[in-house]
Amino acid sequence: MTEYLRIDLETENWECRVCNHVVGSAKGNYKEGLLVHNRDPREIHPPIIDPDKYRFTFSPDPEWVRILEYCCPSCGTQVETEYAIPGHPPLFDMEVNLPALKAQWEARGKESEPYAGPAVTTAIGHNH
Repeated sequence: MTEYLRIDLETENWECRVCNHVVGSAKGNYKEGLLVHNRDPREIHPPIIDPDKYRFTFSPDPEWVRILEYCCPSCGTQVETEYAIPGHPPLFDMEVNLPALKAQWEARGKESEPYAGPAVTTAIGHNH
């Protein structure tokens, strides 16, 4: 489904592609099964001009926006990031039609091995 997230069609669960950790039911929002780091947006987008002199510094105001980093609770791989309004629940960004997806894979037949993309490895520079 994404670089670090897949669905096991037999169990109907979201899984981490790095460590195979079951994140939660694929009938719901995968983000509910991940760890969340609520980042101060000024850490990511530091002020360009002096905040002691100017109200608007070209840096996001933490009272208006938050940056949420979603990570696998087992291996720590960052699965998703979103910009959100403070107090707003996590966005439900992927709703999967499981019966249709299962039918699509069934139509491919048993002889064709499912291809999930290249293997995900922890390469140099990929920190957890």
